[in-house]
Amino acid sequence: MTVTDPIADLLTRIRNGAMVNHSEVKIPSSKLKVSLVKLLKEEGYIEDYQIIKEGNFDVINVNLKYTDNKSVIKGLQRVSTPGLRTYSKAKNLPRVFDGLGIAVVSTSKGLMTDKAARKENIGGEVLCYIW
Repeated sequence: MTVTDPIADLLTRIRNGAMVNHSEVKIPSSKLKVSLVKLLKEEGYIEDYQIIKEGNFDVINVNLKYTDNKSVIKGLQRVSTPGLRTYSKAKNLPRVFDGLGIAVVSTSKGLMTDKAARKENIGGEVLCYIW
């Protein structure tokens, strides 16, 4: 089955897994998804991830992170969709919960957080908010 919005699918799988306290979630792999999961690990929202081979396809196995039996990820929200792309200049990048969350931005230098994009003075497509 073809997924029309793979980033929304990734966010939904992580959100659903965190809501029912699963220790890990499996997501079909792509370069963009691996970059996003890597960014989540660097920011401390997930424990770890592995890329494993399942049949003919690669799958990202994401280990979710919990503190006191509550997920570290409180919310995930898709911003730019295939039907309505959302772009922002560096000075206009959104702040998620006044800096307590992150906005993931797709730039010419790859995926980065809103803070890193502001520091490098690069704008781009705002993919999602995570808090």
